[in-house]
Amino acid sequence: MSTEYIKIKNHINGAWLDESNGQYEPLRNPSTGHVIGEVPLSSPATSREATAAAAAAYPAWSALPLPKRMDFIFKMHRAMEDNLEMLAHSIAIDQAKHIAEARGEVGRVIEILQMACTIPALIQGDTVQGIANNINGRLIKAPLGVFCGVAPFNFPALVFGWFIPFAIGTGNTFVYKPSTESPLFMQKMMQLLCDIGLPDGVVNIVHGDREVVEAWYEDDNVAGVCLVGSTPTAKAIGEGCGRGGKKTMLLGGAKNFLAAMEDAPMDLLIDNILMSGYGSAGQRCLAVSNIAVVPEIYDDFLARLLEASRKVTLGDAMDPDIFMGPVISASARKRIHDYIDIGLAEGATLALDGRNPQLPEANQDGYFVGPTVFTDVTPCMRIAKEEIFGPVLNIIKVGCIDGALRMIRNHPLGNGACIFTQNSFYTEKFINEADVGMVGVNVGICAPHPYLPFGGIKGSLVGNNKVQGKDAIDFFTQSKVATIRVVDPRGVTATATTAATADNNVRSCVAS
Repeated sequence: MSTEYIKIKNHINGAWLDESNGQYEPLRNPSTGHVIGEVPLSSPATSREATAAAAAAYPAWSALPLPKRMDFIFKMHRAMEDNLEMLAHSIAIDQAKHIAEARGEVGRVIEILQMACTIPALIQGDTVQGIANNINGRLIKAPLGVFCGVAPFNFPALVFGWFIPFAIGTGNTFVYKPSTESPLFMQKMMQLLCDIGLPDGVVNIVHGDREVVEAWYEDDNVAGVCLVGSTPTAKAIGEGCGRGGKKTMLLGGAKNFLAAMEDAPMDLLIDNILMSGYGSAGQRCLAVSNIAVVPEIYDDFLARLLEASRKVTLGDAMDPDIFMGPVISASARKRIHDYIDIGLAEGATLALDGRNPQLPEANQDGYFVGPTVFTDVTPCMRIAKEEIFGPVLNIIKVGCIDGALRMIRNHPLGNGACIFTQNSFYTEKFINEADVGMVGVNVGICAPHPYLPFGGIKGSLVGNNKVQGKDAIDFFTQSKVATIRVVDPRGVTATATTAATADNNVRSCVAS
């Protein structure tokens, strides 16, 4: 791992720039707690400079023939394939995602880019012939202008893939604000975009806090804003963009459920819970949190889960021999510890305590929380209702599938839920009745493939727009309708028939 001090920069109109206000905050490696660089806290003026650059680049970029825009998406795909290891390392350094998972994240973005390469097929409009005499109708999918995006710390590559390829592939330009806690991936990715010759201003990066985003609300250059983050943040951005008349795609928080039925394939179940609950140290929007277990398997399940959880190894995210890296920051670790205290105060039983885990000497100052398991949890407890965003599992005993479905239905968030069963009746009932946006059967992480939309419902999605797939193409375009009268250049003979037809056309609501 490089020990070089990393000075993160903005990238505006093709140039790497220091922040003019001189405000920076430390960038840390969560595996060690050490400061490894600094990140600018950009001003609203810098934010507007970036949107102005994107607006200036928009006319030429949107006018570029679609096959030439797609050339850049293909080049982006090839560049990510050629630099997968470098990009994965950047994620493992500042976001401290385990290196194997970081490789998987970059690999998923490469798959998303493959989907983005289908834009020419999916952006096609429609034509209606013969609306009236010599009048046809045409529906066109057109770009809108400048979009802006906000990324969370936990998936710096994935959210880039959800936003930027679809936005620029459909003819828009973009301003991107990475998380100040994990900005390194986008520094590396932006350099690759420069290397493939992407025109200046098509993609711009501005680092900072909410002041950067709030500057977009009344910015006439901005057509829309995208976010993956918490539900309160999504609502705040939705309100601000509503005042400014901006289009939005806002993915919020989650509290995901897993139902384990009496016929659950136990080995598969435990393996999937380990990856879904402890992978990325539980810092996933699709991490399993509440596990509903029927009485028939409860004792056996709990014994196996605790045994497997105690074997989870913690350490540096770059170490391929460990299973779980740290959480993102000291404040994140404190928040998770506070939730453990809350669970105990509410009467839950702490079957496995992840505080003060055993660590390698080099990682003693890192931000680690070990696997944590609560039993005797009820749905009304805060640990069962609120998003903890850490490796904390709540085991809830339910009488049957209806009890699990009732908990899911009553929760205000609706991101994802999974069931483990070999019973087709349970499978179909769960798919139909689980009140979430993404359902899994015998999979611990029900993340849809890039061909399909990704996003929840209820409080997990502010608005209606989801990411990736055809939904992304629909979001980054607007429907333009053309009504076209074809006139014979040879002139029209004023017969009674044509006169009557013309009179009908004039009096109709189609055209005059």
